[in-house]
Amino acid sequence: MKKANILLVEDDPNLSMVLQDYLEMLDYSTVLASNGVEGMQEYKKNTFDLCILDVMMPKKDGFTLAEEIRRQDEHVPIIFLTAKSLKEDRIKGFQTGCDDYIPKPFSTEELSLRIQAILKRSMSRKERSNTLDDKVYNIGKYTFEPGNMTLTGPKGTRSLTRKETSLLKIFCENSDKLVPREYILKEIWGTDDYFLGRSMDVFIAKLRKYLKDDPEISITNIHGTGFKFETCMKDQ
Repeated sequence: MKKANILLVEDDPNLSMVLQDYLEMLDYSTVLASNGVEGMQEYKKNTFDLCILDVMMPKKDGFTLAEEIRRQDEHVPIIFLTAKSLKEDRIKGFQTGCDDYIPKPFSTEELSLRIQAILKRSMSRKERSNTLDDKVYNIGKYTFEPGNMTLTGPKGTRSLTRKETSLLKIFCENSDKLVPREYILKEIWGTDDYFLGRSMDVFIAKLRKYLKDDPEISITNIHGTGFKFETCMKDQ
């Protein structure tokens, strides 16, 4: 089996060397960068299965680097390492698109377990995405094609991200039913962590915006429980 290729961006030279040695001991191929600018340079030169980014770095911080990576790749998993444990920072991290957030200090065993879990989820998503989804959903004035990751409406066709596609597909498959928050989080993000829930709310707000030209479509927040997707919908 091919080794997972990890980008490690950490400005503390002692910690970065320890982590690189540890990851390679676990049989991961690891590329090391010491700041956000170097991290982006390395990212452009290689294909990575996972990015581990320190938040507080010179030249370019981890949040900015993650945003740049996300503009190029919606799917590559990202873990933030940080000495900051404020709730606002964790929320910002998940809104940026990270898959996990590990406050310093942490144990190498914990890091190893989280990496394994994220890579397992990532590989599972890739396997599912390789299965052609040719079902088409007619949602009011819109046509949704999960296989092509597109939503076509009165103003043209919009390309969706992987998470937007997965989220809208769950709603279409459960139209007019209450879908629990925990179910959506576990299906798309792999865990029902509170801070990932804030990230999910951002994606739902985006879907509402994309579907706003049809007033008969609604995504209703059932407080403390979940969401209900309501529309006149026929599927093919």
